[in-house]
Amino acid sequence: MDVPADQIGPGVRGFWAALPREGRFLLSTVALQRLGRGMTLPFTVIYLHEVRGFSLELSGTLMGLMAIIAACYGPFAGALVDRVGARLVVMSGSVLASLGAVALALASTLPMALLACLLLGLAHGTGWAGSNSLIATIVAGPMRQRYFGVNFALLNLGIGVGGILAGAIVDVERPATFEALFLLDAVLVLIPVMWLLGPLRHVHGRAEPSESAEPASYRAILRRPGFGWILAVSALTSTVGYGQMEAGVPAFARSISLVSTEAVGLLFAANTAVIVLLQFVVLHRIEGHRRTRVMMVLLAVWAVSWGLLGLSGLVPGTLAATLLVVAYGAVFGLGETMLHPSIPAMVNDSAPDHMRGRMNAASSTSFLVGAVLGPVIAGQLLGKGLAEIFIGCMLLGLLASAWLLLRIERIVSPEVNGVTGARPSSSSGTTAG
Repeated sequence: MDVPADQIGPGVRGFWAALPREGRFLLSTVALQRLGRGMTLPFTVIYLHEVRGFSLELSGTLMGLMAIIAACYGPFAGALVDRVGARLVVMSGSVLASLGAVALALASTLPMALLACLLLGLAHGTGWAGSNSLIATIVAGPMRQRYFGVNFALLNLGIGVGGILAGAIVDVERPATFEALFLLDAVLVLIPVMWLLGPLRHVHGRAEPSESAEPASYRAILRRPGFGWILAVSALTSTVGYGQMEAGVPAFARSISLVSTEAVGLLFAANTAVIVLLQFVVLHRIEGHRRTRVMMVLLAVWAVSWGLLGLSGLVPGTLAATLLVVAYGAVFGLGETMLHPSIPAMVNDSAPDHMRGRMNAASSTSFLVGAVLGPVIAGQLLGKGLAEIFIGCMLLGLLASAWLLLRIERIVSPEVNGVTGARPSSSSGTTAG
């Protein structure tokens, strides 16, 4: 559904009124289905290391293994989206995520931890290829960028509330507190299956066949102008961003800054509060501006956040360390409000309908490359006490990302770069077929 920008009312109410019925269903439970993820996300490395007794290096490697599996499976998931539709791929990912959360709750041995990594890796591999393709079949035009931003804010609301609750509940001396959270996550991640088997069973997310369309292949999508550079900047920003939020940041906060698990929970709470409170404000300010320029601003913001985290390591175990760690989460969240409306919209505004699954899968895989490298880098550097080098690597990655964005801006079309008045590719596939 393509709604012109001048027909979308202001604020949350205007956005909700312009959404099609299918979009409202999908958004209505995003926060709830991510609540369990928020309870486990900040504490998975802590759980593996301090509860199950794996070394910090091994714990970081296990987190990276999930991303490796997801990156390997992602291209197959993307091809499945283009062939059978996003609906079936999203449902399969939810089931795999549920089984993986159960396995992680029982991961007292390395083989069980490896099984959990396999299941969760496969689930993560379906993520963007399925869900972003499903979203893109429902909304188009200016609504698409707004939808990605709002979806991200709600996702983080669930994660942040979950982080607050988990920070007050978990106790490294009581493994059952961690196990209960993983089991709750296993239930909540099945919510999309409920919608897609019920009121949204007609939203298959599959393009109609066309004899004139270029054959779908990964070679074809890599030939699209600037897409390879978009994948590169996605991988690099993931390495210095989200790849660290699950592993590097909690590990730094606990082992270098010496803050409590409650402080780690507050870090994620502050991160979420900024995203939820400012996402609509940021969406309004960035609409019509070049997405590459918006992302340059976010890199500067992230540089400040890494500086704050680095300073916390200079005053370990103090109130100042706690405040700096929490401030890191807040400032990092401001940058996130600019990232998630930008990259997914660039990918989907440049994607032909019959190759949308592959293009979202390629974007997901590039993101997961960073999720592979991030925990491994953090585990190796922080495990050896090289905190200063760790922070330096993050800042260097931001500088390299800025150079990539300059390359992208010279190549991609104004439509893909979010210039006001340009019309992105149309969406299809919201009816049963």
